[in-house]
Amino acid sequence: MKFKFRAHDTFFIRKGWLNKGMRNVQDDPQVFMGVNGNPMDILGIGANMVKALRYWLQAVGLTEEPPAGRKVQNFTNFGTVVYENDPYFEEMGTLWLLHYKLATNKTDATAWYYFFNEFKLSEFTRDDFVVQLNNYIRINDDEVSERSLEDDYNCIINTYVPRIKSNPEKVQPESNIDCPLGELGLIDIANKKEKIYKKTTPKKDTLHPLILLAVIVDQAAGQREIKISAIQNNTCNAGKVFNLDIITLTNLLYKIELMGYIKVVRTAGLDVVRIEREVDFLECVREYYRAINN
Repeated sequence: MKFKFRAHDTFFIRKGWLNKGMRNVQDDPQVFMGVNGNPMDILGIGANMVKALRYWLQAVGLTEEPPAGRKVQNFTNFGTVVYENDPYFEEMGTLWLLHYKLATNKTDATAWYYFFNEFKLSEFTRDDFVVQLNNYIRINDDEVSERSLEDDYNCIINTYVPRIKSNPEKVQPESNIDCPLGELGLIDIANKKEKIYKKTTPKKDTLHPLILLAVIVDQAAGQREIKISAIQNNTCNAGKVFNLDIITLTNLLYKIELMGYIKVVRTAGLDVVRIEREVDFLECVREYYRAINN
């Protein structure tokens, strides 16, 4: 399997970037290819940032480019639904969905996939992560420079830890440098001096039940019954990508059950979730936007 590292050129997603990218892709699907003008002038960002933004739009599942033929960038179905409902990426649910797409994108965002799905340590340093990711890559018959892995690690930290926490003395109030995904609260500082970080469970009520349902349905891939242990522990499922402990997960499942979408069935030591309504991932996403707009 081919992996991808450091495709962001060390630039994490900045506030306002995704809206700017999608707005311009909508106007000109070849905006990043420079066919109808210099993308730096059109987007108002430097050359490396243009490259990074082109990558990020695809890594979070908002746009796609054909593998061959004329290079254009178009909205994915998911990107269309998001852009129609939350073009400025202001809703928490939107941020959770972008994070889900990123953390399950094994091909284009391998370090993110590894961090949330395979990396077992809940407290860690950069070295912990780089050593273990390196082993993972070697097992899969690939080789990547340590520098690239360190850059990916730094980018993951900058994606999820707001600058005000990591460098309060360097943050000006007007600097728009934070990544929106920092609002999810998935990584925190365990020991600032030693540069130790930790994975954290999201705060109560930041994750909407319909967002969780979208992920469960997506991962169920047509199955109507899913073990709760699978939702909690399987790679790419909600427990892994959202850092959910069993208490938080159970509470959210109960809320989805009250909404009538699922039934939690507890029998002789085997707890399963039965999907009661025919819904797919995108339908859940649309339902989420309808729910918050009401």
